[in-house]
Amino acid sequence: MTIHIANAPCSWGVDDPKNPYLPPWQKVLSEAAQAGYRSIELGPWSYLPVEASELRQQLEHYGLSLVAGTIFDDLVSAANFPAMVELTHNICRNLSQVPTAEKTHAQNAPAPYLVIIDFGNPQRAKYAGQSDKAPRLSPEDWQRMMQHITTLSEIAWSEYGVRAVIHPHAGGCIEFADELEQLVQDIPHEVAGLCLDTGHLYYSGMDPIPYLNRYWDRIDYLHFKDVNEAVWRDVIARGIDFFAACAEGVMCPIGKGAINYPAVRAFLAERDYQGWITIEQERDPRHADTSLRDVTASLHYLQSVGF
Repeated sequence: MTIHIANAPCSWGVDDPKNPYLPPWQKVLSEAAQAGYRSIELGPWSYLPVEASELRQQLEHYGLSLVAGTIFDDLVSAANFPAMVELTHNICRNLSQVPTAEKTHAQNAPAPYLVIIDFGNPQRAKYAGQSDKAPRLSPEDWQRMMQHITTLSEIAWSEYGVRAVIHPHAGGCIEFADELEQLVQDIPHEVAGLCLDTGHLYYSGMDPIPYLNRYWDRIDYLHFKDVNEAVWRDVIARGIDFFAACAEGVMCPIGKGAINYPAVRAFLAERDYQGWITIEQERDPRHADTSLRDVTASLHYLQSVGF
């Protein structure tokens, strides 16, 4: 089992590039390297330098490569779709021109990846983790989203050789077990793989290992998080939105929460997973001063249990 572990800017609270409290991107790259990571995700477009030549120079300066870029936006509305096409070109163009992660893989497609996440419906964000309350898309809206994702995935692969992977996300319109099942029926694996996230599966009511097993043949890339169960139960009971829950510490360092990572490690070893795992710990960026401590602890914990 050959596994490489990366991190992502969201562990420093970087999700919205317009947030006035974001730490400097130099801090994120420096601390990721200091913690022992050799690869990182791009984060939201325009946070790291957007010119490929400058981005390459900075990645090389910190000894980092890019494992993935991310679309994290409204993928349902027709009005937003042209911007998503432009964003796909921008992200994948940079991924094709800068140092990218080692192409270790088995049956799964290799890095780099375009991680595709629907997010932006305020009612879905409000009812994150609450399958019985979250409003579902109409069949027409769902099929429009599927077509949008298909088109973006085909652009990424055909024009840039970047593998698209779809990431079910708490508070998005692809979150719960029924939506994940519909997704894999509607988008063939040759079009896009899956990036399943242990923390988001747990947050949304799915025990990670059974769902990793169920969709194993569709998974190209993995995200690891851990969930503070007491905080999670509290925020679900109070019905607060996903990012408010993150600001309250629902995501914690790996090994400090509810997810059994020795069991996850045994599962991946049994299936001889070869590839990349990215650790994430969403937080309020005003709490980024503890990010170095936490991303270091998460990496050391995973190494201690055999990753």
